[in-house]
Amino acid sequence: MTGADHAAAADQEVVPSVRAQLLATEHWSLLASRSTTQNELLVRIAIFLTLVSASVVSLALIGQATDFEGRFDAFATVLFSILLLVGSLTLLRVINGSAEDAAYVIGMNRLRAAYAELDPGIDRYFITSKHDDDRGVGQTYTFFAPTSDERQLFASSTMFILVVDAVVAGTLAGLVAKAVDGPGAVIAIAAAAAGTSYFVAIMWFVLRRIRGEWSRYIALFPHPEE
Repeated sequence: MTGADHAAAADQEVVPSVRAQLLATEHWSLLASRSTTQNELLVRIAIFLTLVSASVVSLALIGQATDFEGRFDAFATVLFSILLLVGSLTLLRVINGSAEDAAYVIGMNRLRAAYAELDPGIDRYFITSKHDDDRGVGQTYTFFAPTSDERQLFASSTMFILVVDAVVAGTLAGLVAKAVDGPGAVIAIAAAAAGTSYFVAIMWFVLRRIRGEWSRYIALFPHPEE
């Protein structure tokens, strides 16, 4: 008996109600894991934004104490270096968390495909997809009107943290230029160049990673070809 025959025999031995329980258990496991990941990301983002807010307040206090001269530049440069480091780590975790979330969505789409096999016609009650291809994942994320990948990315937490980090990077570059007594034009150009470079580099990394992951991915339950 071949491996396929063993698999077919095993399928026949499993009672549909038992299979439904197994699928439901896996579904709840994925939901719990997804909720845990999302909560962790929200906490990490909140901690980072709180740190940014506290840093701005501390800069105001130190500036008043030093008349924004001398030790203020050194303090601000060190502070924004720390902010950029923490922000970059937070951004990396958000990017990884987004990939994990997509994996959970794919897993739950596959489970819905199994539900539809157990009870043909039940999929008409789903508002999310039973297909695990790109189109099916997009339908699960956006229940109604389809949303482009670019719009989904620009509305994501990744983009939000990236913008904050780019501002921090630009501010840090401006502080460094000011510390070496650069003129106002040089400070402005350094800040704009650093912020823009940081934003473009991270966007390139994110898009390259997304395209690479989807190019290697093989859907098990794609939409039928039209």
